[in-house]
Amino acid sequence: MKARVFSGMQPTGNLHIGNYLGALRNWVKLQHDYECIFCIVDLHAITVYQPPAELREKIRQVAGLYLAAGIDPKITALTVQSSVPQHAELGWLLTCVTPLGWLERMTQFKAKAEAAETIGDGLLQYPVLMAADVLLYNAAVVPVGDDQRQHMELTRDIAERFNSLYGETFVVPQTSLPMVGARVMGLDDPTKKMSKSTAGSGHAIGLLDKPEEARKKIMRATTDSNPAVDFETMGPGVQNLLGIFQAFTDWSQDEMHRHFTGMRYGDLKKQVAEAVLAGLAPIQQRYAELMQDPGYLESILQEGRDRVTPTAAGIVKTVKERMGLYTIAP
Repeated sequence: MKARVFSGMQPTGNLHIGNYLGALRNWVKLQHDYECIFCIVDLHAITVYQPPAELREKIRQVAGLYLAAGIDPKITALTVQSSVPQHAELGWLLTCVTPLGWLERMTQFKAKAEAAETIGDGLLQYPVLMAADVLLYNAAVVPVGDDQRQHMELTRDIAERFNSLYGETFVVPQTSLPMVGARVMGLDDPTKKMSKSTAGSGHAIGLLDKPEEARKKIMRATTDSNPAVDFETMGPGVQNLLGIFQAFTDWSQDEMHRHFTGMRYGDLKKQVAEAVLAGLAPIQQRYAELMQDPGYLESILQEGRDRVTPTAAGIVKTVKERMGLYTIAP
C-alpha cells in the first residue's frame, strides 16, 4: 500500500516559476510513487481579505495550472479545500487542544503581525488549519520547504497531544520529504525567495506571463559588478539566473561550467529567457486548452472531492467520538 501525500497552494497572487520548479514539478513526480492528494487551500487564503470574484477565478486558475503542469486526475485527487467541510471542522476541533503559546511562537505569525496594523484571528489559527489539512487524511508524507518546517513540527506536536489526551487517533507524520526542486529567488532582489505576494513587476515570472513579458523581466534581472560569469566570485543574482536555467534544462554542473564560464551577462540572460520560455510553452498551451472547457475542470474538482470525502468524514467522526461529542449516524 502506497504512503499518502498531502500538499497544497493558496489561490492568491500568480503562480510563478518558483512555485513550479520548487514544488509543483516535484508533485508531478511524487504522484507515481505515492497516493497523492493535492489541494487548493482557499480557506488559508481568506486569513486576509480577498475580493470574492477574484478569489473564485484564482481557484479555477490554480486548478488549471495544476493539471497543465502534469498532475494526473486519474491517479491523484485534486481538491478545493473549502469543498470538503471536514477541513474546517477538524481545524476547530484541533484548535481546542492547541495551547495558545504554541501559536504565538510561530515565526510567520510574528512577522506578519508586526507588519500589519490589524490582524484577524484566522492568521493566528492558520497553522492549526494546516495541521488539520494533513491529519485529516492521515498523510504520512508532506513535501515541504524550509519555510514550512516549523508548521510541520507543530502538526506533529498537535497530533501527539491529541493522541495523549484522547487515545491513539492520528498518524503522526514522521516523514517529511524536502522539496527537491530549485529554490528560485526574486529577479529584482536575489537575496529573497520569489514570492506570489511581493509587489513589483520585475520580481517574479508568472506561469502565465506572455513570452515578451517574461523575457523583459529576465533581461532586467539583478546581476553583479563582474563583467561576465565567474563561478568562483558570482553574486546571488547571477547564481539565481544560472539556477533557473539549470532547473529548466536539467544540465549537469560540468555542462553549466563549460558553457557559461566567461559569458557576458546580456548573453546569459538571453539564454535563460529561451530556457524559461521553452519550459513554460507546453504548460501555457495545455492551460489554454483546459480553460476552454470549464465543465471538465469542474468535473475534476468534484471527482477529487468525492474521492477524499469518505476518508475525511471517517477521521472527523472518530475524532468527535474520542472527544465525547454527540454524533448522529448518517
